[in-house]
Amino acid sequence: MLSKKPDIPLARRDLIADRLAKGQAVVATELATEFDVSEDAIRRDLRALAAEGRCRRVYGGALPLSPADRPMAARMDEAREQKAALGRAAAATITQGELVFLDSGSTNLAIVDALPEDFDLTIVTNSIDIAAAALRRSDLKLIMIGGSVDVVVGGAIDATAISGISDLNIGRCFLGACSVSTAGGVYAINAADAAFKRVLVAASQHTTVLATNDKFETSAPYRVAAIEDIACFVVEHDMPSAESEALKKKGAKVLKAKRAT
Repeated sequence: MLSKKPDIPLARRDLIADRLAKGQAVVATELATEFDVSEDAIRRDLRALAAEGRCRRVYGGALPLSPADRPMAARMDEAREQKAALGRAAAATITQGELVFLDSGSTNLAIVDALPEDFDLTIVTNSIDIAAAALRRSDLKLIMIGGSVDVVVGGAIDATAISGISDLNIGRCFLGACSVSTAGGVYAINAADAAFKRVLVAASQHTTVLATNDKFETSAPYRVAAIEDIACFVVEHDMPSAESEALKKKGAKVLKAKRAT
């Protein structure tokens, strides 16, 4: 009986997947040289891994998945305690009577539950889940930005949504972020989402970003704003001091949430 020949392509694919799981970006030309195969073979590997939800394809290679790569519905149940702590810290910065925009994002969703009862506030959002949470609060006024809903983003980010922002006088915006680089700024994984966010920042008098520690460890391709464009970052209590100081040097206020309980 003939022995089964080892499936070398699958073994190679597993090695690439392991690197991506460790947060390493991969480049197709480098992998082709390392494994002594064609770039087409590597591209097939990367396409297969992307189809399995194990990486995100980019020109010339692949990137490890950011937490924001998963649909909003999946992200809502992750790191609940950390997000709740950020939500409480963010809610404490809001004053009654403001028009507040909550950009779609599972961390921004935590702000709604953290608001005090009988709070005079108008919330504007493009997020289905944030709008639903606000509707459960009879004391909050709600303006819903419409348009075609992106499943991963969890909200409307198309031209209709962008048009809906232009007529608003947004006092305070809580901007969703897929990743944050202390050198480069705030980034998104989706080109349409990034375009929506840029308009949102431009239309807002004060922009705050809530970011868990993992947002500083991943990458995303589309730049939304420079650090200088963000007035405040609400971060976890144990954010590394080097990153915190880097944000402050760019002029941003850094508000550390209390330890998650």
